[in-house]
Amino acid sequence: MVKHIVMWNVRGDTPEARQKSAQLVKSAFESLSGKIPGLTRLEVGLDVSAVDYACDVVLYTEFESQESLDAYASHPEHLRVKQVVGDVRIARHQVDYI
Repeated sequence: MVKHIVMWNVRGDTPEARQKSAQLVKSAFESLSGKIPGLTRLEVGLDVSAVDYACDVVLYTEFESQESLDAYASHPEHLRVKQVVGDVRIARHQVDYI
């Protein structure tokens, strides 16, 4: 199993605008559930700590194998989601581990 974690900071001039952007990212990635072969778990969380160094959104996923994760990167549904969230993100951090 490969775990793939991504965290983002999102755009927004006000806390409400950032919350709206974060919710867009959450909804977009949750729409992938059941659509990606080899993706066995998908969870999206929004930060509730409100500390200044926190990321706004986290994506936690588990894949059956490295090959499944590699295929996810170019899957049409994933590419669609990346396009949807591309304009609202201002920073992205990623960790993959076994």
